[in-house]
Amino acid sequence: MTRVRWTRSLRFRLLAATLVALALAMLLAGWVLAGLFRQHVMQQFEASLTQQLDQLTARLEFDAAGRPLIDPQTLSDPRWHKPYSGLYWQIDQVSTNGQARHSVLRSRSLWDTRLALHPDELADGALHVHEGEGPQGATVLMLERTVRPDERPEARWRLVVAASTQDSLQAVARFNGVLTTSLLVLGLLLVLAALAQVAVGLSPLRALQSALTQVREGQSARLQGRFPAEVQPLIDDFNGVLERNAEVVARARTQAGNLAHAIKTPLAVLGQAATQSLQASPGDPQVQARLVQDQVATARRHIDWHLARSRAAAAHRLPGQRTPLAPVATGLVRVMQRVHAARALRIEAAGVPDTLAFAGEEQDLQEMLGNLLDNACKWARTTVRISATGAADRLCVAVEDDGPGIAEAARAAVLTRGVRMDETVPGSGLGLAIVNELAQLYGGQLQLQNSALGGLRVTLSLPMVD
Repeated sequence: MTRVRWTRSLRFRLLAATLVALALAMLLAGWVLAGLFRQHVMQQFEASLTQQLDQLTARLEFDAAGRPLIDPQTLSDPRWHKPYSGLYWQIDQVSTNGQARHSVLRSRSLWDTRLALHPDELADGALHVHEGEGPQGATVLMLERTVRPDERPEARWRLVVAASTQDSLQAVARFNGVLTTSLLVLGLLLVLAALAQVAVGLSPLRALQSALTQVREGQSARLQGRFPAEVQPLIDDFNGVLERNAEVVARARTQAGNLAHAIKTPLAVLGQAATQSLQASPGDPQVQARLVQDQVATARRHIDWHLARSRAAAAHRLPGQRTPLAPVATGLVRVMQRVHAARALRIEAAGVPDTLAFAGEEQDLQEMLGNLLDNACKWARTTVRISATGAADRLCVAVEDDGPGIAEAARAAVLTRGVRMDETVPGSGLGLAIVNELAQLYGGQLQLQNSALGGLRVTLSLPMVD
């Protein structure tokens, strides 16, 4: 068995698409979740610092000289009193122009250091948040607020609360580690699930391959088994093709048998005539010649008959077939006018629209219409008329004549091969039978009715295409 390239493998395509989608989804989920967690932690961290700044602002007092005072005992957090604890406060005096300031008070946790603040100007009561460097080079988050005492509104004081971000960043790092591990485990489980999904999803194809093998090896005449709803229409269509092929083979065998049986009698007669000639039996040579001629003509008619059936059966239901009706009808009318020129028949084809088309081969349409027109011309007295209509995907072609017509009781008989209504009229008795069977092969039918012209009206119903 030829190995399929991995780029053409349906399993590879499904797995590749699934793995790429999973990888993108995991990366996006990790990035979003890590960002959301960091944002949440920093918001909580900032909220706690805001509470500390509010507490510091509430404990701020001023002496008689207008200098700020903070009683350390009123501050509840013990980290204020532990050197380099990671939580600090500081009060700076701001110059009147807002550009210069110097530290006046600070927490014990700062010990012998000061917070290096940004030289920015802050509106009274506004909150300023920024990162900076704290004691021992640690990164801290600072919250600043400017206040003015009621007694001395010209004095401005900057209150600063700072805290180390190390614990928060470590929490974020731990979360990111757990998140990465969780996403990797989840991704592995999803990959296993994708492998199982592809294996289960493609299993019907293996069953289909096994069923095809049974058909190829002659163990089954059709695809058998239980298949998913998405695959079942394909199975039904393929079984329809197999049944159609079986019908074609059976029809071919039947046609071959019929042809062999049909020409067996003429060959037997020819053999007998040859034997008589070899035995030099008395007889009229002209009678022998006519006998041979009649039997050869009979064999030729049967061969033509079966060839027409075989050609129509092979062309039946082939897609894309389209034969315009008007050109075929016009051409046949010209032929019949020349063939029956001695009788001066009036053959009318004005009732055939140019828009109608037959869903089949042009040769089969010529065979059917040619037989109908030839039969009408043989029996007509003065006029033959052909017309056509189309509706609901059906093409109806009517051929009428003003001849003697056919009695209703005898109409079914004339559709039988070899039946002739009048032996004095030239013909083989196969015309209407050929048309009837060709029409049936295309899913159509032939109807015999009385014509308004006084003779016979033959209506041929065939599949139509736009």
